[in-house]
Amino acid sequence: MKITAVETLVCHARMRNWIFVKVVTDQPGLIGWGEATLEWHTRAVVGAVEDLAELIVGQDPIRIEFLWQMMWRQHFWHGTGVTRSTAISGIDLALWDILGKVHGVPCHRLMGGPVRDQIRLYSHLGGGNMEQFYETNVDNAQQFAELAQKSVADGFTAFKSMAVPPTMPVEGKKAVAAAESCVAAMREAVGPDIDIMVDCHARPSPAMGMQFAKALDPYGLYFFEEPCWPENIQSLADINAAVTTPIATGERMTHLAQFRDLFAARGCEICQLDLTHCGGLSEARRIAALADAHRIALAPHNPQGPVSTAASLEFGFSQPGYIICESVHNDVPWRQDIVDEGFEIDLATRTVTPGDRPGLGIEINEEEVNKHPFEQELPQRVFYRDGAVGDW
Repeated sequence: MKITAVETLVCHARMRNWIFVKVVTDQPGLIGWGEATLEWHTRAVVGAVEDLAELIVGQDPIRIEFLWQMMWRQHFWHGTGVTRSTAISGIDLALWDILGKVHGVPCHRLMGGPVRDQIRLYSHLGGGNMEQFYETNVDNAQQFAELAQKSVADGFTAFKSMAVPPTMPVEGKKAVAAAESCVAAMREAVGPDIDIMVDCHARPSPAMGMQFAKALDPYGLYFFEEPCWPENIQSLADINAAVTTPIATGERMTHLAQFRDLFAARGCEICQLDLTHCGGLSEARRIAALADAHRIALAPHNPQGPVSTAASLEFGFSQPGYIICESVHNDVPWRQDIVDEGFEIDLATRTVTPGDRPGLGIEINEEEVNKHPFEQELPQRVFYRDGAVGDW
């Protein structure tokens, strides 16, 4: 069996262009689907996939680790940069999809079988609607409360919010007080039994991240995400040690050595590796083993397209340290037209039970994808009040 082609299909989904990777074999009907979505870098990733295809076309697709090593180590530059690591991830996921189809079993059975009966999903406020999640002003605590109640009404027992505004490296108490008001409003709206997460999007400096973390600590957050730049590992460790709220990070890390350094410093309690950026299932399994040695939980970053979700779930059914899966369902109204999914979601509890379809258990409708060709993603720009560039 040989790989005959590696193709990309780009599907514009407003905030992101989903990049689906299709690995074709010489066996009739045997293809694999992956995803390599990287917002604002679509054309670069598509080109990187084309470059990597030169290494693997003509090779046996079930030699996944051999092919992964070639993609990561060959052409001199290692696959540490996010563009190349994302391209590798998309191809790797497609290869695992093929392997499952060859053996007629879901990917989680290739990785030792299911370790749990179900996976809990969490939502973004607004269900993935960009404006409601990213653009709700922190001065409007009531809207945060209303969106929180909507998430609970939709069946979610956990949701994530962007209740921390962009801040300059050092500011006064106004921004911190606004974030606290939003979290207090959400907690009052949904009660003590619903899990609330706050995503800082790595906007704050270490000094401001510490202030936000301490101010929100009394509200019993499920986790506090990216309180400062992921490069600031010692600062993440300092914040993690200063509060009882678990710190979550890792979505912008692209390879095992970065996670090694993060875990060694105890920079987080929850690892948010992204299977579409960190090297696919192959590297994710190594990261998960390292996290397990440190007793650090797994909650993958997954706001992308449907192949990313399928891979995150297959991964979750095989990993003992996995606690919850990020999900979006309201980013575009035609999301379900794109994909046929093998797993089942209980809408009353927003939990997923494993499917029995082989591989990743999904099929992509190429005709529907072609209805949404590439468009430049919606710009997301942040400036501080003095005109300086901030972090989105």
